[in-house]
Amino acid sequence: MKHDQAAILRQKMQTFNQPYNSKTIAVLSGKDGVGKSNITVNFSLALIESGKKVLVVDMDIGMGNSDILLGLQVEKTMIDMFEDNLSLFEIIQTGPRNLDYIAAGSGLSSIFSMKDHHKQLFFNQYGQVIGLYDYVIFDMGAGVTRDAMSFVLASDECFIVTTPEPTAITDAYSMIKHILHYNHTIPIQVIMNRSQSGNKGWKLLERFTKVVDQFLHVQIGALGVLPYDKTVNQAVINQTPFFVEKERSTISKAMRKMAGDYLKTQNNRQDFTSSSFLQKLKQIVKER
Repeated sequence: MKHDQAAILRQKMQTFNQPYNSKTIAVLSGKDGVGKSNITVNFSLALIESGKKVLVVDMDIGMGNSDILLGLQVEKTMIDMFEDNLSLFEIIQTGPRNLDYIAAGSGLSSIFSMKDHHKQLFFNQYGQVIGLYDYVIFDMGAGVTRDAMSFVLASDECFIVTTPEPTAITDAYSMIKHILHYNHTIPIQVIMNRSQSGNKGWKLLERFTKVVDQFLHVQIGALGVLPYDKTVNQAVINQTPFFVEKERSTISKAMRKMAGDYLKTQNNRQDFTSSSFLQKLKQIVKER
């Protein structure tokens, strides 16, 4: 089954005359428990519904649960690629709606301590696979490590997930401040999850962006507000993304709108031509 899947991915690659201009997005949160992985998975599915090809890479080392949300069992991780001399195609798993998924294990986080030939293997493999996708989305761990932060800084854009809880808001602010310490120009957008009221959620989100502008002197985007919905809990129990579990639920509709609004902003951008993730990460590795 795994070899069949790898063959299918290779065949896909061969059919592309021109590679996609893949965009990389790092999804973060200041604390655990705000729904970051759930949003990553279901936002990706909403992008797929709009005709985009998406790869999710679970970077939450030791705590990753994207595979559970997708109803998948992790067969191979990035570290297996290095230890068993596998291709990246062989560790990609396909979930609902043709969403492709990689469990990073400890492979991506330890790339900076790898031998040069392992680093080159990763760069070569990633360079082959990235042409398959419109979006490569990294599901980062809460409070990312220094090594993992390198992947954030190399990404084209960051999403910060928070909730209306004061501690979550404070931690989101701290995470943004931490990112800006290293890169003051990286685009950042915030998602307000589990809002009891749409109007209150938007007001809180807008107030948060103004505080960031006032004290950190940078403008960030308000990507969207997602409601509290019992559908999410039931979907987690069923190990099915809520976007698949109940397509017409309140949160699925909100997610569909958020993804649609996001894609409209992308279509209006004139400055984005191709992903520079690989080039930036190579430079960061070189400087370490």
